[in-house]
Amino acid sequence: MALLVKICGLKTPEALDAALAAGADMVGFVFFPPSPRHLGFEAARALGERVAGRAKKVALSVDCHDADLGHFVEALKPDMLQLHGTETPERVSTVRSRFGLPVMKAIPIEQRSDLSPIRLYANVADWVLFDARAPRSEEHTSE
Repeated sequence: MALLVKICGLKTPEALDAALAAGADMVGFVFFPPSPRHLGFEAARALGERVAGRAKKVALSVDCHDADLGHFVEALKPDMLQLHGTETPERVSTVRSRFGLPVMKAIPIEQRSDLSPIRLYANVADWVLFDARAPRSEEHTSE
């Protein structure tokens, strides 16, 4: 099996150039406003042009509507979409067909039982990414 390297969260030309020089096969760009790695459309366009075919471009989004996905696709011209939210298998299938791009679905993993959704996405996603589940805040009760 061949090893593929994806470097995600790139936001500056310098970081992108370093990833490309290091031989990244895929470079990821985040379109999620709460993230400190979020890109605006113009920055995405400029960085996307800078890739110039040296790697596959991946647009990462979280629970986006089609209109927003369309803007990201238009600006970046990605080779793949990475869905990193609570998208259902049906939503993954819809996105894949609507935008005509391969889709990588991220599944948050904390314990063995978190692996069970894999089979639900096996026939609708081109790739499945296992990602550590974000820490859950502890619930505080007052007495």
